[in-house]
Amino acid sequence: QSHRELEVLVCDDGSTDGTEARIKALDDPRVRWVPGPHAGRPAVPRNRGIALAKGNWLAFLDSDDTWLPSKLERQLEQLERTGNKACCTNALRITPSGTSAGPYFNAPSSTFGLDELLEVNRVICSSSLVERGLVVKVGGFPEAPELKALEDYALWLRQAAFTRFDYLEEPLVHYADVPSESLRAGSVSVAAQRDAVLSDLRRSAAFTTFTPAQRRAITGQLRRARRYAGRPLTQWLFLR
Repeated sequence: QSHRELEVLVCDDGSTDGTEARIKALDDPRVRWVPGPHAGRPAVPRNRGIALAKGNWLAFLDSDDTWLPSKLERQLEQLERTGNKACCTNALRITPSGTSAGPYFNAPSSTFGLDELLEVNRVICSSSLVERGLVVKVGGFPEAPELKALEDYALWLRQAAFTRFDYLEEPLVHYADVPSESLRAGSVSVAAQRDAVLSDLRRSAAFTTFTPAQRRAITGQLRRARRYAGRPLTQWLFLR
């Protein structure tokens, strides 16, 4: 990275491929190995790293993705200009053959908040840069089993109660787009996924921080998700 002042926490999830030995062989004090048993949920090793991180900003990089060298520098410059507490970027989708399938997003807006996030997850986890204090404030990545592979979306929605997200259109990440190997492969329906994520938001402490109009929007989206998922609409769904 062109921004050289950083620490790298390699957060293990019970790997058996010799990664620990290779990390320690780097002999770089900026790189730390964070061991942990296999949980099968990305939230668990990510939260382990968050607890140990020393910096004011957190960036997440999945093991099959790659940052371009100027990623962190560009994001920090943008956040200094706007004063927001979260930033994400576009990414190039990389196919299993190693070729580019073009940009992941076609979103011209340079900033977005809850309204846009309620429509769809606009943040690729490997492109994110967020203030550590805010991540801790909203409880980190939720570790509930029903949010496996959705925990990043749940975190962004919680953060939207306290900040807008800056968005850089330039693809500063190479995103490995291999649907068959995704944690979401073979998972529940989109409606059920939205039910899980929005239910988590509705239960979170961040929910009370949203405006009344935002709380109604969240509840309305949750009602629709439950309807399409074939789940009952319980009493609390109608509370504002």
